[in-house]
Amino acid sequence: MYAGKAIRMERIFNRNTKKAVIVPMDHGVSVGPLEGLENMTHAVNEVAEGGVNAVLGHKGIIRCGHRKSGRDIGLILHLSSSTDLSSRPNRKTLTASVEDALKCGADGVSIHVNLGDDDEAEMLNDFGKVAREAENWGMPLLAMVYGRGPKISDSLAPNIVAHCARVGVELGADIVKVPYTGDMDSFRFVTESCCVPVLIAGGPRTNTTHDFLRMVKDADMAGSSGLSVGRNIFQHPRPRRLSAAVSGIVHEGWSVERAMESIGEG
Repeated sequence: MYAGKAIRMERIFNRNTKKAVIVPMDHGVSVGPLEGLENMTHAVNEVAEGGVNAVLGHKGIIRCGHRKSGRDIGLILHLSSSTDLSSRPNRKTLTASVEDALKCGADGVSIHVNLGDDDEAEMLNDFGKVAREAENWGMPLLAMVYGRGPKISDSLAPNIVAHCARVGVELGADIVKVPYTGDMDSFRFVTESCCVPVLIAGGPRTNTTHDFLRMVKDADMAGSSGLSVGRNIFQHPRPRRLSAAVSGIVHEGWSVERAMESIGEG
């Protein structure tokens, strides 16, 4: 690994634990303004002060979330987009570049690919282009890879998730983000089949804080390198405390019970 990429990876990952807590805030393009992201400066500040390692977002919104004070936090620029208003919302297209990431001071870039979609070939082609460009510039690449298409009846099926993760690795991602399969044994197969860090996605909000923290803990015990979760964190009534609790589980080995107590819900 080139020195530049290694240095940038340490701005995204805790250099001691080799794990990361990332909060994506790219939802505005796909679904519009969400509760919790109305004020981007406040949203970023809450998770930064809670100890999150990095946030992720589109190039235009970065200027709204740059706080100019407070605790430092890593930045990942998301390069691909689609909206839920489209007739083909699973078709992600490139709307930014690695060069854009360098210009805005980002520490990494990310792309989103939906395997099984009718437009899978175009998304994989974009993946290849970004991977080459990121490698040339020493820029860490996070690939969000999900199984979504007419042949896929269960996007959380272990074989589907493992396939998604492996595609991310084999096409050049430095970090892979996939859904949690629902149990430790099957997710351990996913992590053991990858030679790069695997992060879990959050998806829609869970029913309770305890359910969310239980998922984080189980994934950690199954070999995940952390998480990249948005709504379950920034839409929580106490995002700063939840960020600290999740960081405690990922970086310090906290139990779910201790994490719940730290939030005030124990």
